[in-house]
Amino acid sequence: MDELLKNSEHLIESATLIPSDGGRFEVAVNGELIFSKLQSHRHAEQGEIVNLISKIEQ
Repeated sequence: MDELLKNSEHLIESATLIPSDGGRFEVAVNGELIFSKLQSHRHAEQGEIVNLISKIEQ
């Protein structure tokens, strides 16, 4: 979360972390799912979420 805020703070109006069960880790930006651990069957690599968000910013 720190890296995300550091790199995209000027674009983020709010961020919410919601605990869940079942191994779910999903990231959505503007209502669009950009990463899902349940769909990909893997953890996000370090920096992967930030890179995905930066692609949306372009």
